[in-house]
Amino acid sequence: MEKKNRQYLAALREAMKDHGIDAVIISSTDPHQSELPPAHWRGREWLTGFFSENGTNGTAVVTADQALCWTDSRYFIQAEQQLRDTGFSMMKEDGPEAVDLIDWVTEHLQPGQTVGIDGMTFSVATAQRMQQEFTDNGIHFNDSFPQFDYIYPDRPARPANRLFIHDESIVGETVESKVERILVQVKEELANAVLLSALDDIAWATNLRTAGDIVCSPIYLAYLYLSPERKVLFVDACKLTPEVEAHLNKYNIETLPYESVTDFVAALPKETRLLIDPAKTARGVYDRIACTTVFGGSSVAKLKSVKNDTMLANLAVAMRKDGVALTRFFMEVERDYPSGKLTELGLARRLRELRLADPSCVDESFISIIGWNGNGAIVHYEPTEESSAAVTGDGLLLVDSGGQYVYGTTDITRTVALGTPTDEQRHDFTLVLKGHIALARAVYPKGTRGTQLDVLARQFLWNEGKAYYHGTGHGVGFFINCHEGPQGIRLNDVPAPLEPGMITSDEPGLYLEGRYGIRSENLIVTEPFKTTEFGEFYHFTVATLFPFDLRLVERAIMTDGEIEWLNSYHARVREELTPLLNPAEAAWLEEKTKAI
Repeated sequence: MEKKNRQYLAALREAMKDHGIDAVIISSTDPHQSELPPAHWRGREWLTGFFSENGTNGTAVVTADQALCWTDSRYFIQAEQQLRDTGFSMMKEDGPEAVDLIDWVTEHLQPGQTVGIDGMTFSVATAQRMQQEFTDNGIHFNDSFPQFDYIYPDRPARPANRLFIHDESIVGETVESKVERILVQVKEELANAVLLSALDDIAWATNLRTAGDIVCSPIYLAYLYLSPERKVLFVDACKLTPEVEAHLNKYNIETLPYESVTDFVAALPKETRLLIDPAKTARGVYDRIACTTVFGGSSVAKLKSVKNDTMLANLAVAMRKDGVALTRFFMEVERDYPSGKLTELGLARRLRELRLADPSCVDESFISIIGWNGNGAIVHYEPTEESSAAVTGDGLLLVDSGGQYVYGTTDITRTVALGTPTDEQRHDFTLVLKGHIALARAVYPKGTRGTQLDVLARQFLWNEGKAYYHGTGHGVGFFINCHEGPQGIRLNDVPAPLEPGMITSDEPGLYLEGRYGIRSENLIVTEPFKTTEFGEFYHFTVATLFPFDLRLVERAIMTDGEIEWLNSYHARVREELTPLLNPAEAAWLEEKTKAI
């Protein structure tokens, strides 16, 4: 069956001709630079056919005779498959064969030609880099080409879901306190007002959430302006309830229509020094600001990333609930596997049901990644009706999943053997596990960045000429986004240091295309370790509670210290989860956590 993407591509090229655009660059995000935007802004996926419910990282470039889509190594296999027969070809943005998108556009356009973007879907920082590169090469830059306004007749409307209050006894901090802390940071950055564009920052600052604006994330569509004199939430009125309006009134936050933000910033007094984050603010909003702008604002993301003691105590509640759901899920997998009736999609649906059976779980934290054998090698694989494989025979099942509990956000990956694992699978699994443990056991001085620890998780794979190219760890929010900055653990430099209270994932992996994938993931929390004459030192504590598959552990290549860590972790899992389980579940868990 012919894909409609070629028709969409032809319509786009006609729109380009009509508006004098020789090349268009299309992002995968929205005016808030969201990792996973609302459906209204997922036009790049619609155009290219490179899509999943969890979202896909990709940037498309279309010229008169070429159509390309850049993506990272998490999606190489998926993109190759989904872009087939769409008119688009995949380009790699990382790894040894990476091609820089801006360099490619510069090399393939002539001086005097024009590149177009929708300025509302590119950050100030990205758009400025583009404009500088193109202008230096004699190429014109048009940041007012909203391509999907011209070619996407059935485009979904903006979300209209109602907001609700995140209980401040769970959060451990009032909106008043958060706003005060934000304004202290604003003053320190030599500004007197701030416009927050990142949706997770806004949800955090207001202690408000919703369900449905963005898949698996309880954040909502809005902007937030804060100054000592005035506080304004730009949000569609249909999203407000009497309870939410009372909550906002309590903290003297007025509301204005979502779309009025550009007129608002255009009318700010000249003496206003407006702080914006150039990595999170849309170029289209920035273009309308009439007062003095101050670039910065990352300090707000840092405030959000450091969880208080109340949050961390409640996260432990969420982890225990998650561990119970996972115990029941993997027990069912083992019980039903011999029937030959299990499928990836069926397992994803069942895991969702088990999590949401707990009333404190509002949603999954992302659509579960459940891959059997070769599908497990697709890093962000998502089973669909078309792709779902039968879980039969011998092999490895990779399950990456999480929940959005009001007590916190969970994210865990376990790879388990069904049938008889091979020696190669056990060896590779243990290499990944050794890296996972090495990172979890790290002790490091204050000021250490995740980049400086990343090699700990990769070293055992590298020693055998093996590698993975995704990040080892990402920050995790508190009933907000599963992916949260500013910290990260990855090969490329992440300037934010790890600080006490930050929640980060620990998830090395290995992927053999067409054969199997392995990933082991826990969430880890940075905490103080000790202070010596050399300064403060930190370490990680593990928040996640669920065992690793001991059938896949090659004990001979593990050190005494690694075995001690694994046994101690499993003992803790057993101790914390057993009181919440029935006798059969407790017996299953005891077997899975026995000392080796």
